Amino acid sequence: MSRLGANISAKYNLGVLDLVPRLEGATAEQALQQSVILAQRAETWGYSRYWTSEHHDMDELASASPEVLLAHIGARTSTIQLGSGAVLLPHYSPLKVAESFRMLAALYPGRIELGLGRAPGGGPHATMALSGNYLQHVSKLPESLAALTELLEDRYTYEEHPVTARPIPELPLSLWMLGTNVKSAEFAARFGMGYVFGQFMSDADGTEAVRRYREGFIPSPHRKEPEVMVAVSILCAETEEEALSWSHEMTKNRRAGGKEVQAQPDPHTNPDTKAHNLDNATETEAQRHYAGTPLQVWEKLQQVSDRLGTNRLLVVTAGPDYGRRLSSYRLLAEA
Repeated sequence: MSRLGANISAKYNLGVLDLVPRLEGATAEQALQQSVILAQRAETWGYSRYWTSEHHDMDELASASPEVLLAHIGARTSTIQLGSGAVLLPHYSPLKVAESFRMLAALYPGRIELGLGRAPGGGPHATMALSGNYLQHVSKLPESLAALTELLEDRYTYEEHPVTARPIPELPLSLWMLGTNVKSAEFAARFGMGYVFGQFMSDADGTEAVRRYREGFIPSPHRKEPEVMVAVSILCAETEEEALSWSHEMTKNRRAGGKEVQAQPDPHTNPDTKAHNLDNATETEAQRHYAGTPLQVWEKLQQVSDRLGTNRLLVVTAGPDYGRRLSSYRLLAEA
């Protein structure tokens, strides 16, 4: 084993981001059971966190309600951190979000991470059915973030009357903002949250967003220092040829279905962002998805880590089937 491989587990804080894909015609029930298996295996393999996404009316994903899935997975795991990547705050009342995640934090003390996002999470009709005028809600995001942070700090008032998000857990939850551009980074800095750069959804390399976040960070009761995490798409196999073949298979399957299995970007990010395999990728595409042997992938992840100055990595592997998805996560952890 190389020096890189020998030092991976000590150096990196590694997490799983699960989009809950319905692979190979799986039912929603089967996809959700596979998410439980992934979280349990990830805990065994030494991953520090399991995060799940929020999407609406997307046939290939079974992940509309992160808080429900996290409650289910929390009861079937014991130590792994559980988080949302992300709850799409423009759709919801800050009080309801605070109550739901405080409930989780009371059920699973010290394990809950609330990741927030500002994307619609689905097509225009699903978005309107969910919360009406989405762009209007996005324009009020600063007010929603202020209300949410006040609720989590027990200092929120409505018409000058105190309102408390209950239950109040003994151990507070961890608060993060997930995004792909400087706007989300600025929100994270302004409200003293951690920042997750969604590299696998972005055309940018994250350098500017992370710089703006760190320079603008204002300490809060949630976090005294800026903390950065980066979400990256990977696929590991025993050989490079296998990994590239699997990536090609994933791309072909997505194109055949006319859809891409990926999280929704911020509303002002290019919606055509895609993750492709490295054998024919452009430079921009290659930074969204790393395929190869575990050490080849780790070399890429180390470059990301060095560029953005963080050891916190959130990795997503979307297929091509559940067996090979698990194998990819296992190989990465074992390195």
